[in-house]
Amino acid sequence: MKVALSKGKFIALFCFGLLVSNVTMAQETKASTDRKWWKEAVVYQIYPRSFKDTDGDGVGDLKGIISKLDYIKSLGIDVVWLNPIYGSPNADNGYDISDYQSIMKEFGTMEDFDALLKGMHERGLKLVMDLVVNHSSDEHKWFQESRKSRDNPYRDYYHWWPAEKGKPAFRPGAFEADGSGWRYDKQTDSYYLHYFSYKQPDLNWENPKLRQEIFSMMNWWFKKGIDGFRMDVIPFIAKDTTFPVITQEELDKNYQGRWDVFMASGPHLHDYLKEMNKEVLSKYDCMALAEGAGMTLKSAHDFVDADRKELDMGYHFEGTNLGYVPGYFKKMGKYSLVDFKKTYSDWDNVYAKKGWGTIYLGNHDQPRMTSRWGNDAPEFRVLSSKMLTTFLLTMGGTPYYYNGDEIGMINAKFNKIEDYRDIETLAEYEKVKIAGGDLNEFIENQKVGGARDNGRTPFQWNASKNGGFSTGEPWLKVNDNHTFLNAEAQEKDPNSNLNYFRKMTKLRKSNLALVYGKYTLLDQNNSNVYAYTREFEGKKLLVLLNFTSKSASVTTEINLKNAKVLINNYATASKSAELRPYEAKVLELK
Repeated sequence: MKVALSKGKFIALFCFGLLVSNVTMAQETKASTDRKWWKEAVVYQIYPRSFKDTDGDGVGDLKGIISKLDYIKSLGIDVVWLNPIYGSPNADNGYDISDYQSIMKEFGTMEDFDALLKGMHERGLKLVMDLVVNHSSDEHKWFQESRKSRDNPYRDYYHWWPAEKGKPAFRPGAFEADGSGWRYDKQTDSYYLHYFSYKQPDLNWENPKLRQEIFSMMNWWFKKGIDGFRMDVIPFIAKDTTFPVITQEELDKNYQGRWDVFMASGPHLHDYLKEMNKEVLSKYDCMALAEGAGMTLKSAHDFVDADRKELDMGYHFEGTNLGYVPGYFKKMGKYSLVDFKKTYSDWDNVYAKKGWGTIYLGNHDQPRMTSRWGNDAPEFRVLSSKMLTTFLLTMGGTPYYYNGDEIGMINAKFNKIEDYRDIETLAEYEKVKIAGGDLNEFIENQKVGGARDNGRTPFQWNASKNGGFSTGEPWLKVNDNHTFLNAEAQEKDPNSNLNYFRKMTKLRKSNLALVYGKYTLLDQNNSNVYAYTREFEGKKLLVLLNFTSKSASVTTEINLKNAKVLINNYATASKSAELRPYEAKVLELK
């Protein structure tokens, strides 16, 4: 479904009278001719700071991941995406890198990394690193040199604006209380650009020397044996270095009114990605994922079409942005399932014939999947978590699954700002405080969907102190519910979230229709049930998902009499189109 039919196969089919005009059949044939390991993989994201601590300092480490490799393998996943582990002063938990070719001391040593990579490959697991090259740390040697003088050889590794030209045109700085992406530096009487924290100055990709430094670093990691990169805010790397004034009218007219779309539309962006592909990616059997900040339905193909020779896939933010309410940062409102279905159907359609997409519902920048999209009340937590897992592993594109979601971890819901550690939450709190806003309301908003720390609380391994994560004081509080919600308890329960996830990864691997199959949305305007089919090489599967806490029905116009239930998140299975609260089932149609 995703790739072009080869010329030779086309002629052969025609000659034998087997060419079929049916679009579905053509799409199925196209998909089967270009199978890739990264298309068929299930990716498991590990946030190392919160996964497992072995030395008692309260911070997860590489040896902790090594100690859990058998657990990771048992999940049925194929690829581990590891959040940044490079040398960093930790202003943004590793996304401010001071040395791209070293390991953060809190996480261990390069020898530990080598042992981790070896252990993963011995178990048939692949490792994808986080590539953070829109910006570095202000403590990186490049920036330390760059700020020394205007004629320093490293000056053009970053974006500088001389103060004698006046204040530069506004650009947003996401983690700053004043919202500005420019920071004045007295030493050279200049401003430097930072789309995020002032501790994360933006790199100047317009400088070919800088690009070669990055490509050399990437090749170094590939030669060590890693299997790919997830590229942090990679659409932001290209800038118009004249830094013109951008009015809201221009944003509205050309960029959907959004700064992220503007920042993802820089000149020469795709020239740089093509160069990266030529200099690095094309040399390895690897996967390259764009964190698609600012990526739109219209621009998605520019990143991932194979014939463009840039990246393999990207993930969008349109789904995870559903329900955000303007005003207080990341205040969550109710989302419409009809809008949810339209968003994911639109994105599936983008890749129906070309390119490749992804599917995810949570990560280190998002609240917990079950709290955000399901229902974390005790009576519905397990059911809704399983339902969402079913959605993720039956949709098209490569699924990305965040550590802890396999046991149904939920938001921490901290009651005071002192419990938070995330730079983004702390900056937004200051914004509200400066504006004289309601700080209590802000804290309440963070409990539901706002704070990134909701997804970063330590992994709950068992019911012991600190959930078995650490013998020391954890860097971030462990959720109090670890006494009953933990991996050890779920190992013993065949009906647990954990064992359901394992069943779902096995189901996906045994049914290529769930990877390459044509997607068809059913009962589009049903506000309670998400229903769709996946079809591939003569097999047709029906997926039924009740997103509500009440019984609901769905109209499919499909005769289910001879259907076979492949999986169901209730103890008893049914072929009925009537669904119990948060019921999920996958049926093979006969």
